[in-house]
Amino acid sequence: MGEEKTGFRGSGDYVASEELMASVNVAIALKKPLLIKGEPGTGKTMLAEAVAKSLGKSLIIWNIKSTTKAQEGLYVYDTIQRLYDGQFGEEGVDDISRYIKLGKLGEAFESDEQVVLLIDEIDKADLEFPNDLLWELDKMEFYIHETGRTVTAKHRPIVIITSNAEKELPDAFLRRCIFHYIDFPDDALMEEIVRVHYPHVEETLLKNAMEVFYGIRALRDIRKKPSTSELIDWINALQLGGIPADQIKSALPFIGVVVKKDEDLETVRHNANSL
Repeated sequence: MGEEKTGFRGSGDYVASEELMASVNVAIALKKPLLIKGEPGTGKTMLAEAVAKSLGKSLIIWNIKSTTKAQEGLYVYDTIQRLYDGQFGEEGVDDISRYIKLGKLGEAFESDEQVVLLIDEIDKADLEFPNDLLWELDKMEFYIHETGRTVTAKHRPIVIITSNAEKELPDAFLRRCIFHYIDFPDDALMEEIVRVHYPHVEETLLKNAMEVFYGIRALRDIRKKPSTSELIDWINALQLGGIPADQIKSALPFIGVVVKKDEDLETVRHNANSL
């Protein structure tokens, strides 16, 4: 793919591995959804923002909840508003199309330019949700029964789907996706990520903070491992607080920025000497 205009090479504020950039570009070339898995805080959602920014495209975000139905991403027929308008004698109440509102997938299909569509945390929905989207993602069209209209994508969106692996996704759905698992950053990549946010961070402060951070993640009894975003916030707090680098390991200042559960705080304090 070389230096094609459609090639993703990361962005100024998002550090991507070579493998991740390759997966993005393969998905774009094959015109398939890119399914991204990884533990919380590994930058799955930010990837879609970076792809849109890098390629100069608009981003449409469909945040999935436990109650979300696939139909909502296509369109919603507002029968309540139509009934309300009919009661008050509004004109045009017989025109059903006035009461059809496109969902996020519908918006992506109707866009005059190619967009990046993020379907965020698909595993939060029920097990049928992914299967209910198979036709639309495959054929890039859907039918509005109330008006007899077929909505066909003007431009195939770049579809990025994230999952925290809370539920297994159906095999039929997986077959239609390009898959990439974002590994938690190693020390070298993490330092690169931090320096994107704080280019002038003091060397010893960064080194000591990262040692404590990875030490906490390595503790066997930690229930919620701290994420990249929590390390970045902690380093910011340490800088703003003027904390000397040599006090980070001994005092664990602002450790509540990194550790968010009572039990984990107790575990960290109990193991402070080994961090």
